[in-house]
Amino acid sequence: MPIHASSRRQRGFTLIETMIAVGIAGVLSSIAYPSLESHVLRARRIDALASLMSAQLAQERHRADHATYGNLASIGVRPTTPAGYYVLHVTAVSADGYTLLASAAAAQARDRACRYMKVAATGADAVYASGPDASTGNAADANRRCWGR
Repeated sequence: MPIHASSRRQRGFTLIETMIAVGIAGVLSSIAYPSLESHVLRARRIDALASLMSAQLAQERHRADHATYGNLASIGVRPTTPAGYYVLHVTAVSADGYTLLASAAAAQARDRACRYMKVAATGADAVYASGPDASTGNAADANRRCWGR
């Protein structure tokens, strides 16, 4: 028996069906990506938090042996965080206190609200601040979100 091409049934997806599936996947991923990115940026802040806390301990060790707090080189702290998402600076140092600033670098610079993280220690008091610029002027609720509290 001859088989005619018109009577044969084709199996598989058509180009139109494939393009519709790709379009739906694109729309869904464009909706999900901002949420995913915010979680990634928040997770990367841990890099800054851990480095700032480590620098705080190093400052206190340095102060125990010297008359003043020190810069990054003298306290033995690298200027970049281990994962490289932040750059550390000592912006002020004295016999009574110090200010540590972590500024976002590379892909972390997209973290607008928490681009800068600051620890200012004076005597026994420490102030934790954050912000979109070096002035670290976030409100209290935004500051808590940046510091993960």
